[in-house]
Amino acid sequence: MKPPIRGRGSTTNPTGRFERLAYDDADTDVVQPDEFGDAPARPRTEYYRDSSASIIARNDSPDVGFDAGVNPYRGCEHGCVYCYARPTHEFLGLSAGLDFETKLFVKENAPALLRAELSSRSWKPTPLALSGVTDPYQPIERRLRLTRGCLEVLAEFRNPVIVITKNHLVTRDVDLLASLAEHGAARVFVSVTTLDATLARAMEPRTSLPERRLEAIAALAQAGVPTGVLVAPVIPALTDSEIPKIVESAAHAGARHAGYVVLRLPHGVKAIFEQWLDAHYPDRKEKIRSRVRALRDGKLYQSGFGERMGGTGIFAEQIGALFEASVRKYGLADRGESLSTAAFRRVTPGQSELFR
Repeated sequence: MKPPIRGRGSTTNPTGRFERLAYDDADTDVVQPDEFGDAPARPRTEYYRDSSASIIARNDSPDVGFDAGVNPYRGCEHGCVYCYARPTHEFLGLSAGLDFETKLFVKENAPALLRAELSSRSWKPTPLALSGVTDPYQPIERRLRLTRGCLEVLAEFRNPVIVITKNHLVTRDVDLLASLAEHGAARVFVSVTTLDATLARAMEPRTSLPERRLEAIAALAQAGVPTGVLVAPVIPALTDSEIPKIVESAAHAGARHAGYVVLRLPHGVKAIFEQWLDAHYPDRKEKIRSRVRALRDGKLYQSGFGERMGGTGIFAEQIGALFEASVRKYGLADRGESLSTAAFRRVTPGQSELFR
């Protein structure tokens, strides 16, 4: 069993499902001694340019509340061990493990690409999600400001946006979000998995701590930005009992809406999550696995629409009932009203400076 790596969710780099050759590192420590041999050197984050020619990705899943999203980054330094997006790195010939959280691809032209697509006469105003896959406010955003650049474009065009994040950094952009909110064109969901800071640091090593996420909800709500809490993922036999307290805390902070998603373990995420349980919760591993299987018809994951987000069976029903009771008790709406496209305005390149 690999020991935990400080600041990282995964401890290994499992071979991607599309690769024909595999490197067996069972007898090799992922964390090698540093050049002086005194202490282990943690893997550093590396950044690569992503030369994508478009920025809006379409989504045909009925399980999510948006049809299109913008992802300024591929991979995520937050390192959440359960992240369902990890297998996307396998399409790049990389691993869903450490590669996903240490080899990040940056779409430097994201704001310019977004401006071009919204300027097109073929663009029909529709809410865009920031992001549909990885977190738009992961640590590198503080320096690169690509998400803010995209929000600046959305604010100019008054195109509605749904922001999903677990980072307090979203409050930096409250000015743009509040501007869009004046037109019914903005909503933010802050993801809160647990209120236990120790568990959060082990499971989501580079995210904002739970207290800071609640502070973000409060700051956004105070600025007039409709804000909700996303209890996600709900991990059976580990975090499911926290649902009422998370909803209560978010409501007291100013959240208007709430949603939840049950733990999803597609492809290589299964092994990564199980290794994490071995390292952090070996005494609960079998119970958690058993509950996950009970939610997934005897499997660790089901990908079918209508069941992958909430699961099936008695435990899925119990989680759903607990969530609904909590939402009713603290007066939160489910997902909130639809965002408005009524204020959308098409901005041509020569006009853009008028809206800065």
